[in-house]
Amino acid sequence: MEINEHIEALGREGRLLADAAAVTDLGAPVPTCPGWLLRDLVLHTGQVHRWAAAHVAQARTEPLDEAGQEAAWGPAPADAELVGWFRAGHANLLAALREAPADLDCWTFLPAPSPLAFWARRQAHETAVHRFDAEAAAGLAGPPAGTGPALDGIDELLRAMLVRPRAKLRSERPRTLAVRPTDGPRSWLVTITREPVTVALADGPADLALTGPARDLFLLLWNRLGPEAVACEGDRTLLDLWRETAVITWS
Repeated sequence: MEINEHIEALGREGRLLADAAAVTDLGAPVPTCPGWLLRDLVLHTGQVHRWAAAHVAQARTEPLDEAGQEAAWGPAPADAELVGWFRAGHANLLAALREAPADLDCWTFLPAPSPLAFWARRQAHETAVHRFDAEAAAGLAGPPAGTGPALDGIDELLRAMLVRPRAKLRSERPRTLAVRPTDGPRSWLVTITREPVTVALADGPADLALTGPARDLFLLLWNRLGPEAVACEGDRTLLDLWRETAVITWS
């Protein structure tokens, strides 16, 4: 996906998240994020947007420290102002990305063709996952993510996030997972050992194969859908390992 496509996806997903929150009690539990209420989800995503926008708009070459994060976030709003506060931060992030120069130099934490490409991609997928969370809390089923963004989101998760040395997805014995979208041109083969995960853009025999539409695979791999959403062939205990250790946190 191109940078402008990621920015457009970020705009769409943020608007859908805000729309879901606007018609729902902010005290509603978020079933896909145990322990969170909808207000926690909206606050978190709004803070992430402000954090990202600060790095882009200020061309920061070092990550914000704790004081810088708090300054970027500002005071937490009351419930009556929360959705409006979220919309304002989302709009500010979109503006920062659209106005940033192509040769922007700023801090990033995943490989990407450029810092601007990194921030547009990461925030698009972050917001897409949390849009699903907000709709789950609202009891809504909004429009599915497009095939292109879903395929790109799978690629970012597998080949950028989970291969990092800090990622916790490990196995005492080698295990393999094949991810096979029915609506895309590529498959991924994930090898899990005691070392950092390796991922090949390939298909082949695997301990477990997941096959289905990209949008469902994207949400399953982000632990937002259960295995019934796709076709699972092979050792389903690998999904238990995935749910326990393929977890992305703020820190």
